Amino acid sequence: MKHKTRSILEELESMHHARDSRYVIETRAENIIASAINLIDLMEETYTEAEVEDLTRKLLNSIKLKDSLKFKRSLGRVNESK
Repeated sequence: MKHKTRSILEELESMHHARDSRYVIETRAENIIASAINLIDLMEETYTEAEVEDLTRKLLNSIKLKDSLKFKRSLGRVNESK
């Protein structure tokens, strides 16, 4: 009986960890999306419409390619031209 009890408790514990991970992912995604929206709003206040369109595309592409330098380089080029 103890063996069954232990395996049930282990199963419950593993379910708890899986749920925690899912919650963390959901929360982080919400925060990242809200931050990205705020960033785009700030870019719209700072740059021209064409620059914002290009920077937004570069931002999304940087995320897709997991390369933060791609956006940084694009931002640097836009700032140099000002």
